[in-house]
Amino acid sequence: MSQAGVSANRLELLQIADAVAREKSIDREVVITAMEDAIQKAAKSRYGSENEIKAEVDPKTGEISLARLLEVVEDVTMEATQISLAEARRKNPAAQEGDFIAEPLPPLDFGRVAAQNAKQVIVQKVREAERERQFDEYKDRVGEIVNGIVKRVEYGNVIVDLGRAEAIVRRDETLPRENFRYGDRIRAYVYDVRREQRGPQIFLSRTHPEFMAKLFAQEVPEVYEGIVTIKSVARDPGSRAKIAVVSRDASIDPVGACVGMRGSRVQAVVNELQGEKIDIIQWSPDAATFIVNGLAPAEVVKVVLDEDAERIEVVVPDQQLSLAIGRKGQNVRLASQLTGWDIDIMTEASESERRQAEFADRSAKFMAALDVDEVIAQLLASEGFSSVEEVAFVEPDEISSIEGFDEDTAEEIQARAREHLDKLEAELDAKRKALGVTDELLEVPGLTTAMLVALGENGVKTVEDLADCATDDLAGWSERQDKETIRHGGFLDGFGVSRPQCEDLILAARVKAGWIDAADLAAPEEETEGETDGEAEADTEAGTEAQAGEAPAADDAPAS
Repeated sequence: MSQAGVSANRLELLQIADAVAREKSIDREVVITAMEDAIQKAAKSRYGSENEIKAEVDPKTGEISLARLLEVVEDVTMEATQISLAEARRKNPAAQEGDFIAEPLPPLDFGRVAAQNAKQVIVQKVREAERERQFDEYKDRVGEIVNGIVKRVEYGNVIVDLGRAEAIVRRDETLPRENFRYGDRIRAYVYDVRREQRGPQIFLSRTHPEFMAKLFAQEVPEVYEGIVTIKSVARDPGSRAKIAVVSRDASIDPVGACVGMRGSRVQAVVNELQGEKIDIIQWSPDAATFIVNGLAPAEVVKVVLDEDAERIEVVVPDQQLSLAIGRKGQNVRLASQLTGWDIDIMTEASESERRQAEFADRSAKFMAALDVDEVIAQLLASEGFSSVEEVAFVEPDEISSIEGFDEDTAEEIQARAREHLDKLEAELDAKRKALGVTDELLEVPGLTTAMLVALGENGVKTVEDLADCATDDLAGWSERQDKETIRHGGFLDGFGVSRPQCEDLILAARVKAGWIDAADLAAPEEETEGETDGEAEADTEAGTEAQAGEAPAADDAPAS
């Protein structure tokens, strides 16, 4: 081969490296390293795979140099990869045991098979480098909106060309009745980027609640600048959505800013989401006010909050019930997802009936437990007493101040209440013993005899049994099935015990059983005490930032 031919080949090698690096947007050095690996593979097939061969491509001249690496050892056991110390020192007097001697090899004349193998290695290495570049580029873009062109549709999944990468919108992440064809432009939200065996996968969504929030940030300058904050979003993709907004500037109406002049801003978002109707709601730090706003367009007469269970009862006028619930329960479901509260809706008539039933039930309980006539029982119930325990342990003057009662009457009623409770306690204790619940379990702080009976009925009879329980066993748990929340009961349902209290009961049992040391529990609390205020504030902010969920359909007017 002539000198001119050799230099032309070298130049061509560098030109190929430059072209591939430019086309695939990867580093030129990566391409040259891939070429070196390919030449090494070809050289091994030419000189024998037992040899340790190193190939180098000069990045400036394109010159290829091949060398066989030999390890310097005292006694040679493998001639292909080792050289004796004496022979190595003849080539390099400074050679030491453990060093490597490079023995130059003549230039390689590629055969057809070797060239094909080399090409495969280069293609593979370049593809790996390209995937790594894609992952590095998009892993920090989770939470952004991207634009792309539909490349193909496979079984409902849309493959999107983003220019320098390929992404997928899975069928369940597209809006209902939305069809894409090759060449269509598409806008979607990057919700996940992860490495998989076939390379990095970029997952896009058009149903994610944050997609709507980001669209509003693009359409509403006040949201983009942070003056108006979107606190939470609840969507029934393609049908209806609710978003809660709040303004940092008292002079700016957050709802008006998002709606825009004659609804222009919200309409732009509605058009992008295939006509999904959007209710824009004023967020409020007061849960009751926020929930009332969230149930719009329905009017609310009264609310009753249970903050421990995060449940709220909402009373609406009889004619507003269907509007508050919405078609297939959509309105109340979206309001619940938006606010994070479980919402029970009832009409004024049904609420009145329920209150009368509760009043009659309490009166009957007082008549049976205190052995009093109906008038006295109704007086106690109408004064707000809900249980025999309350009657037994309130201050006597709270009972004697009821009209028609005096101190002697109050003392007699409280004495009868305590006597009833003692009798009940004795019955429960007998039942506990009959179930085989140990006396030792009585010593776990926070457990009542009634709770011990409930635990015994569920097979928890010793301190070790309780220590072995999970929080879900005691408090119950919820799971989503077919867009519905299914509630599974716990052993202590009906006792008003919260999840943190259940955790405390289990930890106390583990301490008593000797599984853990009480000192170990105290230490983490002391460490975290200093950070709770700041963290709680941050958590609250983050927690309300973007609650979301699915939902189905309503036919009320779009946002106002």
